[in-house]
Amino acid sequence: MIPKPYRTSLALCLCLPLLASCMVGPDFQRPEAKVSSQWLGQAPTAEQNLAQWWTIFNDPQLTSLIERGMQANLDLRMAQSRIRQARASMGIAGADLGPTVNTNASLTRSRTPASSTRSEVTTSNLYQAGFDAGWEIDLFGGLRRGVEAAGADLDAAMENRNDLLVSLSAEVASNYLNLRSLQQRLAIARENLKAQAHTADLTRQRFNVGFASKLDVVRAESLAATTAGQIPLLEAQVRQTIYSLSLLLGGEPAVLLAELTPEAPLPAAQATVPVGLPSDLLLRRPDIRRAVAKIHGATARIGMAKADLFPKFTISGAFGYQNTNSNALFNTASSFWSLGPALNWPLFDMGRTRSNLELQKAIQEEELLAYEQTVLNALREVENALIASTKEEEHRKSMAQAVAANRTAVELATALYTAGQNDFLAVLDAQRSLYTAEDSLAQSSRTMSTNLVALFKALGGGWQTEKTTVSDGSGL
Repeated sequence: MIPKPYRTSLALCLCLPLLASCMVGPDFQRPEAKVSSQWLGQAPTAEQNLAQWWTIFNDPQLTSLIERGMQANLDLRMAQSRIRQARASMGIAGADLGPTVNTNASLTRSRTPASSTRSEVTTSNLYQAGFDAGWEIDLFGGLRRGVEAAGADLDAAMENRNDLLVSLSAEVASNYLNLRSLQQRLAIARENLKAQAHTADLTRQRFNVGFASKLDVVRAESLAATTAGQIPLLEAQVRQTIYSLSLLLGGEPAVLLAELTPEAPLPAAQATVPVGLPSDLLLRRPDIRRAVAKIHGATARIGMAKADLFPKFTISGAFGYQNTNSNALFNTASSFWSLGPALNWPLFDMGRTRSNLELQKAIQEEELLAYEQTVLNALREVENALIASTKEEEHRKSMAQAVAANRTAVELATALYTAGQNDFLAVLDAQRSLYTAEDSLAQSSRTMSTNLVALFKALGGGWQTEKTTVSDGSGL
C-alpha cells in the first residue's frame, strides 16, 4: 500500500504521459516544383517501367555485368552500410520515447575505527539490490520530432542507395558500350591497315618496274605507318575499359579480361524511350526524392530545437532492498522505494537554444533551395539527353553516307591510278578519308547508344529493380 502522502505524486506521474500529445515546430509538407507540361526535345509519352532499361539492348552479357555490379560494387555496399547506420540511429531515437530501467546490486564492507564512545573496532557488511527507472515525458514533441528526423535520414540514405543504382547501371552500360565500340574501331583500323599495306606493296612493285615514283612509295608507307600507330592506342583503351568495368564490379583489374577480351558487336537499342511527363521525374529520380527527405529531416529538427525552449518533465523512481544481513535482505522491512516527477527548464543559456533554432531554420531553407536546384538540374539533363540523341541520329546518317561515298572514291581513285589517269596522292587521300569516315561512324554508333544510356540515367531508371535483388545484409 502506497502511503497517502505519496499518492498525489503518483497520480501526477500517471497523468503526465496523457498530456504528451502536442508537437511544437512546423509539420513537413512536400515542396512543390513548377515544371513544364512537356519536354522540348520530345512529345510526352505515357510513363513506363524503367526498372531494367538495359534489356532494350538485348545483350545478355551487358545484363549480367549490371546485375553482378549491383551485388558487388563497393560504393553500393558502402551505401547499404549507411542505410543500416540510419536504421540503427532511428532505433536509438525511438528508444528515447520510452522509460529506462536499470538494475543494481552491491555489497559494501566497511570498517569503523574505535572512538571515545566506542572502544571496539567494528566491521560490517551492507547488502543492497534493486532497480531505478526514469522516463522523460515528451510533452512538447521534441523526442518525437527526433524520431521523425531519424526516419527522414533513413529515407535519404535509401534514396542515396537508389541514386547509386542509377549511376552504377548507367556507368557499367556506358563502359561496356565503349568497350565494344573500341573493339569495332580496332577491327576497322586493322582492316584499313591491311588495305593500306597492300597498296604500299603494289606501289613498291610499280616503283621497281618504273611505273611509280619513290615519293609514291614513301607516301603509301607513311599512311600505313600512321594507321598502324593508332592500333596500340586503341588496344590500350580496350584494356583500360575492361579494368574500369572490373572495378565497377568490385574486382581486381584483370578479373574480366578473359570474359571481355573476345570481340563482340556493339549492341543497338531495340525500343524507343518512354520519357513520360516532366512531372513524373519528380517522383522517379532518387536524387530528387533524397532532396525531399532532407527537407523533411531539416523540418523535424526545427521542432526538436523549438522543444528545447520549453520545460522537460521526467518521472523517476527507485525500488530495492537494503540490509546488513544477507539472510534478511529481501524482507519487507528491508525494502525502500521512491517515485516522483521532476522539471528541468534552463532559464538562461546566453541565447544558445534560440540560436540553435535559427540554425535549424537556415538549414531547412538551404535544403529547400537544394531541392529546387536538383529539380532544375534533372530537367536539364533530360533535355540535354533528348537533343543529343536526336542530333546524333542525324549525324550518324550523314556519316553512313560518307562511308559509302568514300568506299566508292577509293575504288575509283585506285582504278584511275592503275590506268595511269590519276595521281597517286588521290588514292592515298581516298584511303585516308575512308578510314576517318569509318572510324567516325563507329564512334557515332557508340555515341547514339551512350546518349540513350544518359537519357535513361537522367530519367532516373534502374533502381526500381524487379528481377535483381540488391542485398545489404539486413534483409532490404
